[in-house]
Amino acid sequence: MNTDTQTVSVPFAKGHGCANSFIVLPDPHGRFRLTTATICSLADPHTGVGADGILRAVRCAAEPEAAAMADRAEWFMDYRNADGTPGSMCGNGIRVLARYLVDTGRCTPGSFAIATRAGIRHVEVPDQSHGLQGPVTVAMGIPVFPGPDHITVTTSGGKSWPATHVDVGNPHAVVFVDDLADAGDLSIPPAVEPVGAYPFGVTIGVAVVLGADRLALRVHERGVGETRSCGTGACAAVAAHRRHTGQAEAADYRVDLPGGSLHVSVTADGAMVLTGPAVITALGAIRLPGTGQIAC
Repeated sequence: MNTDTQTVSVPFAKGHGCANSFIVLPDPHGRFRLTTATICSLADPHTGVGADGILRAVRCAAEPEAAAMADRAEWFMDYRNADGTPGSMCGNGIRVLARYLVDTGRCTPGSFAIATRAGIRHVEVPDQSHGLQGPVTVAMGIPVFPGPDHITVTTSGGKSWPATHVDVGNPHAVVFVDDLADAGDLSIPPAVEPVGAYPFGVTIGVAVVLGADRLALRVHERGVGETRSCGTGACAAVAAHRRHTGQAEAADYRVDLPGGSLHVSVTADGAMVLTGPAVITALGAIRLPGTGQIAC
């Protein structure tokens, strides 16, 4: 049925990882066609549910973008930023999605794979004996430093710092400051030079080193604004810190963000494992316009 003039009722869940909030839309058969306008409306707290991002859960076999990964993962995370733009990877979002898939019986507790635009990621969701709000872990892979090497970030207050370009499935520019307050208003996108270094946008991380294995972090997420937490941002900050200090051995880190703390473990080969809370806070149904935005 294609509803051109009516609204359709669609199930959804609301969840968060360290107060980084998401709407989960289960779409196992790949029937949803969400427009940018619909995503923006859903993410807006005044006109929709309110969230930092949208997680459409679709089976790889039903999604052309993920069909090539169907032999390695059942589910694909179609992640969209609050402004409707697609995202390759989301460290908090994939943990929330994994929690949702287990809580709703679509996956069994333990380790399983989820496909993303950045490739396959393996998650670990504890069984219910550990509580439905227990930590969820995701293997994030090895960060890369693709360059350019001379990035400068300037915040709305006019302060500038050199930045490290880190890719953890999505692009980040990480700067280190003496005080997180130095970043000022991160709801406004910081300027990045050279112009054109990030043609599809970039997430900005402003970090403070609190110790050899502990950082504090604020983040302006591409397509969203300042969020209370960012999983890929935590990994990027740890990667930049290790590069600056020359640390190469395996180590564990704590990253404190406004919404809580995330833990990043780094193996001897540089691969990162991200652990933190993933909580489903609401289940229900939303009504969406059927003006060609959803085919069902």
